[in-house]
Amino acid sequence: MLDSARHSSLPPRPGVGYKPQHYSDVMADPGPVGWLEIHAENYMGDGGRPIAQLRHLAERFPISVHGVGLSIGGEGDLDPDHLARLKHLVGWLNPASFSEHLAWSTHDAHFFNDLLPLPYNAATLDRVASHIDQVQDVLGRQMLLENPSSYLAFADSTMSETDFLRALVTRTGCGLLLDVNNVFVSATNLKTSPKTYIDDFPLEAVGEIHLGGHDEDEDETGAPLLIDSHGKAVVDPVWALLDYTLAKSGPKPLLIEWDNDVPAWPVLADETRRAGRALSLVTA
Repeated sequence: MLDSARHSSLPPRPGVGYKPQHYSDVMADPGPVGWLEIHAENYMGDGGRPIAQLRHLAERFPISVHGVGLSIGGEGDLDPDHLARLKHLVGWLNPASFSEHLAWSTHDAHFFNDLLPLPYNAATLDRVASHIDQVQDVLGRQMLLENPSSYLAFADSTMSETDFLRALVTRTGCGLLLDVNNVFVSATNLKTSPKTYIDDFPLEAVGEIHLGGHDEDEDETGAPLLIDSHGKAVVDPVWALLDYTLAKSGPKPLLIEWDNDVPAWPVLADETRRAGRALSLVTA
C-alpha cells in the first residue's frame, strides 16, 4: 500500500484538458480553471516547444498526467520503454495526479488505436492488479484507474465493473478516476441504470471526476448507441448524473475533456464555469 504523500493531490476545483492552441489564453486569463490535464504520450520527448510550454504551465497550475498507451489490461507484459519514458516525464514534472484507463490496446507486437474492454473475472483481476503494482512501483506514486465506456458485455464476466474496480483498489492501493460520461454511455448501451452504477461505485477511492461529450447513433436494432467521442459539449443528462454523483461523493477535482473538434477557449471556459457551479452546490 502506498503512503498518502504519494497519492493524488489535485484541488477539488474545475479543470480542463489542455490543448496547445489554448496556451496563450490559459496563461493570460484562465478564468475558472484550477488545474490542467495533459496526455502523457504528447510529452515524452526531451525538449522543444511542448516541453517548454508545459514547464511554464506547471509553474502556475497543478498538472494531471493522463496516459492512454500503457495497456493496463493487456495479456502481455507492460512495454518497458514506454514505462521508462513515462517515469522520466513524471520525474521532472512531479504532477499532482497520474491516471490510466481500465482497458487494453496491445497484442503481441501490435498496438491498436483503441481502448478495448475486458472481461471482469479472477484472471483479469490478477493480471490488471499485477500491472498496476508494477506501474506504481516504477513511478513511486499512486495511479488512478478510469472506468471505461462499454459497448458490449462479456459472457465470461463473473463480477460487476464496480466490484472489479473495488477489488483493484483493495489489492493495489490505486485510486479511481470516475468518468461520468462513460457511465452514462455504458448504461445507455448496455441498458442498465447509471444511478445504480454510481450507487455501487467506490466513491471514497475517487481522485478525479471527468466529463466529456459523446455522439449518438443506433445499433442494428434501432436502439440508441452512444460513442464516447470527446468531441462535443457535455449533454444535460450527464450534467444531471454529475449532480447526483457529487451529492453522494462531495466535491472532487472535476475535469472537462474535449479532445476532438476542439473549440475556441471561451467555449471550454464556459463548460468549466458550469462545472464550477456544480461543485459549488456540494460541500465536503
